[in-house]
Amino acid sequence: MTGARSIRLAEIAHARSGDKGAGANVGVIAYTPAGYEFLRETLKADVVEAFFKPLGVGTVVRYELPNLGALNFLLPNILDGGGSVSLCVDAQGKGLAQRLLELHLDVPELQLKPFARENR
Repeated sequence: MTGARSIRLAEIAHARSGDKGAGANVGVIAYTPAGYEFLRETLKADVVEAFFKPLGVGTVVRYELPNLGALNFLLPNILDGGGSVSLCVDAQGKGLAQRLLELHLDVPELQLKPFARENR
């Protein structure tokens, strides 16, 4: 992508996560409406699935929440059985959001400023 810069997802959004049985969900909330539109176009379920594949995630499902400027991702089987049976360090999946915020995205230079936190 010409004129693009690689940024961490954390530069244009924040996130929360938690367990849902053996799976987890991660909500990604854009700082700005322009950032939400960019994420809606680029942060697809297959991108998140590939990012978490080393942790054994199943098929990721994405839900759009346009009234909140957010995307919600369901991550099946990522918690190795769930909080009460898993030996994972993060058995409730609370750190998954922080991990996803480290995902790098290519953003066109001209679009970057409207996504920034100070433009909320």
